[in-house]
Amino acid sequence: MNPVMRAAAERLLQEQQQQEHEARLLEQLRNALLALNVRAELRDNGTALMIPRPRVGLPVWVFVGFGGAYFSWQSAEKRHPVADMEGAANVLAEYAGR
Repeated sequence: MNPVMRAAAERLLQEQQQQEHEARLLEQLRNALLALNVRAELRDNGTALMIPRPRVGLPVWVFVGFGGAYFSWQSAEKRHPVADMEGAANVLAEYAGR
């Protein structure tokens, strides 16, 4: 394999690993929300978490952003460190109106 093809293949592998890591983080967050009796669904091939609001309003869409360091929502105006899964679940549960 030539150096250009090798570099492209390595970049693709890194991107796939990052996507898988982000999907695992969102799955862990979903499980933490479910433990709080907050419904949450993984969407878009594991790239987003949707939290329906219990009353009127649009759902909350959560993504992993900022290089994998934060969960973000509300157009990335709100965020919480991924290292604090329980805290993120509590903040999101409150934000969604639970």
